Amino acid sequence: YYGQLAFILSKFPADVNTRFTWYNSFTPDSETSSQDLYFERASVLFNVGAVYSQLGCRESHGDKDSLNRAFNYFQQAAGVFGHLQQKIVGECRTQLTTDMSTYMLATLENLMLCQAQECVWHRSVLTRMKDVNIARIATHVAELYEQTTQTASQGSLASTIPNGWIDHLKVKGLYFRAEAQLRKSMDCLANTQYGEEVARLQAAQEYCSQINELVVYDQRWSKLLRAAVLEMVKSQAELVSSNRTRAEHDNDVIYLDTVPAVPSLADISPYKLAQSKVPEVIENPGKFLGSEELGPPLFKGLVPFVIHQAASLYEDRKDQLVNKDLITALDELTADCESVLNSLNLPHALEAIQKPIGLPPNILIGADEIRSEGGYIGIKRLLDTALASNAHATELLATAEKALSDEAREDTQVRQSTTKDVERLESADLTNKFRAEIAKYRDVLQRARESDATIKAQVDTWSKFFALLGSPRDEIERQVPSTTANPITDPQHSQIVGRLQQYMDEVTLMKRERAKSMDKLKRVATEDDITPALNEEMQRLAAMSATPILQFELHQFEDLFAQKLDKYMTWRKYIDEEREAQTELLDSIREANQAFLVARSNHPLLQQREKALSNLESATKRYREASFNLHDGARFYASLEAELQKLKTGCVDFAMARHLEALELLGLSHGETPTDLAQTPEHIGSASAQQQPPPNLVWDPSMPLKYRSPK
Repeated sequence: YYGQLAFILSKFPADVNTRFTWYNSFTPDSETSSQDLYFERASVLFNVGAVYSQLGCRESHGDKDSLNRAFNYFQQAAGVFGHLQQKIVGECRTQLTTDMSTYMLATLENLMLCQAQECVWHRSVLTRMKDVNIARIATHVAELYEQTTQTASQGSLASTIPNGWIDHLKVKGLYFRAEAQLRKSMDCLANTQYGEEVARLQAAQEYCSQINELVVYDQRWSKLLRAAVLEMVKSQAELVSSNRTRAEHDNDVIYLDTVPAVPSLADISPYKLAQSKVPEVIENPGKFLGSEELGPPLFKGLVPFVIHQAASLYEDRKDQLVNKDLITALDELTADCESVLNSLNLPHALEAIQKPIGLPPNILIGADEIRSEGGYIGIKRLLDTALASNAHATELLATAEKALSDEAREDTQVRQSTTKDVERLESADLTNKFRAEIAKYRDVLQRARESDATIKAQVDTWSKFFALLGSPRDEIERQVPSTTANPITDPQHSQIVGRLQQYMDEVTLMKRERAKSMDKLKRVATEDDITPALNEEMQRLAAMSATPILQFELHQFEDLFAQKLDKYMTWRKYIDEEREAQTELLDSIREANQAFLVARSNHPLLQQREKALSNLESATKRYREASFNLHDGARFYASLEAELQKLKTGCVDFAMARHLEALELLGLSHGETPTDLAQTPEHIGSASAQQQPPPNLVWDPSMPLKYRSPK
């Protein structure tokens, strides 16, 4: 399963919309659930490490072969936990339980190494190795147990690890320290180092005494330690004691060798044999996919998810290059051209001469649109509707706010008018959310009013033109000055007009060809599919890999991206050429227009017609803008009023519920009318006597809270 997960992660995204649930190994009540495939893989691998440790524990440890197998199992368990800590856990995208924290995994790795090295010690004793080597092996066992005790005490692990583990680790560390000194003393005896033998036995007995103090004087230790461990400790203490008694007697009577102080003894160099070994099937599962160990890989023919990501990334970059850079640059060129022509009042100035009577087509089309929408009356109706909607929305908001204010005032009166403790939350604590929404909508309405005021000013400014454009065509034509009564007959003027018209025709042709080029560019970008090239690149990289588990990264496709995007670079040259040609053409138009202005300066009626046509075209644009904004505003107000109606209902219902609660606190029934809380106590009786029951039970937020005089 771990091997298949490792392969699947090269095909699917980490979040596969499937929830995986696991429980903490040491506190089963602690549950973690996630859709992260990396978390599932880490959890499975944790259990693989646990299984290796169980295999090591199941060995009998009574013979050399059994100890060798246990030694290998514990080393592999250590390797799995170390691999999990160093390579796997860091890729998880969810918060893990404490049993997979860095400290816990380090503790488990060290614990497995402790047991592996202890297997070596058992084997060395069983095979009767030299005492000096057994001492060195025992020293490293002790070091590993001490290191494990240290990591197990980090952070919150002490409360997570099962009871007795740390106690067991401490005892084992002391035991093997004593064992190392005991075995070293035996080596000293064999080498006639009688004084050092005594010192080593003294050191060993000191470690035994520390164990004895812990076990004897802390009954908790005795209960948590296994009987076999206690028996082992007891046997060691007896052996050390008897050996020390014998050694001291022989040295005092026979050898008279100087006994060095224990702190001056040379350290016993450790003999490190246990190492973390990651099983190859764990470290490189792809090597075993398709074989008996892991079986055939699932989803082998599925395109890896990273290929889809790479395709999406390429599309984003292509879109940025084509639409944001190239198309935008061409649009800006066209906009710059239009801006220059508008500043020169072209082509309106030419149309005023070439068509001395009547209206240009663009104005006729705009007038028809305005007339179909009701002209000035239609736009004024939309504006009035927007202003009325704003007023209605403001009224809804005011009603909601008044309900809260009345409830707050009533709450204050209740608290001031009774000597009993009022056991209910204050109004301010309950209405924070309502008041926050009211403040939010108040700002929204203020911005909407400002927007409406801007549109109203625009409509008022252009109202005369809106009204004219909503009139019949013949009426619009009568209002636009005509030059038929005073035509321009100067041949030189006709030549100037012809040259300017030629340049304007070139502008029209340039924009038409540019639009075709932009369409071609968009078509090329639409047909540009990088998926086949990505698949070829994936197959090339797969052929170079020795494992079917391919962890592709997006940066591996950068060269392919650059190659595919390079074909769009020719369009940058095209844009530069277009910019240069447009600049040259606009310069020519400015020069021709200057001559045109001088030629028509003596014809005021022509200038009036040109100005009128320009104003009518501008009015058409302003009408379209105002109409669009007002229709959009109508949709906005419809949505806003629904939200405000819901808010108002919530505030009023809340205030009503609090009012009924207040009546209940004061001991009044729903049908009883309380006395005005604003009255002084001496007037309560008379006011209560004169008060008549209300005609109905509908609550009014403005009604002051009243109650009966106490009986």
